[in-house]
Amino acid sequence: MTPFEVLAVVMAIGYLLLAIRENIWCWFCAGISTAIYVWLFLDARLYMESALNAFYFAMAIYGWWVWWSGRTDGHKRPIVQWPIAVHATAILSVLVLSGISGYLLDTRTDAAFPYIDSMTTWSAIWATFLVARKVLENWWYWLVIDVASVFIYWARDLELTAGLFVLYVIMIPFGIISWTRSMREQAA
Repeated sequence: MTPFEVLAVVMAIGYLLLAIRENIWCWFCAGISTAIYVWLFLDARLYMESALNAFYFAMAIYGWWVWWSGRTDGHKRPIVQWPIAVHATAILSVLVLSGISGYLLDTRTDAAFPYIDSMTTWSAIWATFLVARKVLENWWYWLVIDVASVFIYWARDLELTAGLFVLYVIMIPFGIISWTRSMREQAA
């Protein structure tokens, strides 16, 4: 555990708490946390996780812009749901991409957990896009991703980060409830 990991965890908690409340400042916290995690994951030989955090940094900028520009009459961007066919296509795509990148990492690098790392990475790319677009189903993806992430972080001696993801798993139901309530209020 390093001071940088502590700061990354604190900012990541801030991100999730603010995202649950649909507060645009969640993206600022995400930017700081992800910038730190790029380096931490490189050091832990979790290359896909490091690349994912570079993507998260870009998504923090995108998320801020979408949430800011998506406001109407001073109101927050609305929460939406997407059809099951969209999610089925996304899951199939994640499986294919995970198989390809997992194989490449397994055969060409010293990556730790190449297939699980690939699966959580490609899934998280999709889920992060869903958060930025304020799609309710993002929370269900995060539940699966975060449970798997606890394992790989703990196994790579990132105990504080593993603990963060346990906290995420505990907090996700609050996000589901809050966003569902908000979506229903917006529809009424």
